[in-house]
Amino acid sequence: MAFATNIRATEAGILDRIIAAYKGLVERNEQYKVYCATYNELNALSGRELADIGMNRSMINDIAIEAAYK
Repeated sequence: MAFATNIRATEAGILDRIIAAYKGLVERNEQYKVYCATYNELNALSGRELADIGMNRSMINDIAIEAAYK
C-alpha cells in the first residue's frame, strides 16, 4: 500500500513576521487617523447641528470608533 503525503512548511520566517507586524502597525495607525478625523469633525459641530443629523454629543466617541475599527 502506498501513501502520498504533501507536507508544506507554513511556519513564517522571522522576516515574514516582522513584515506582518509592520503592516499591522501601519493599519492600526490608519485606523487611528480615521478615528481622530471623525471624532474631531463631529466634535466641532454644535448641538443643533448634531441634532439635525440625529445625534447627540454622547454618541460621538461610539460613532468614531465604529467608523474607524468596524
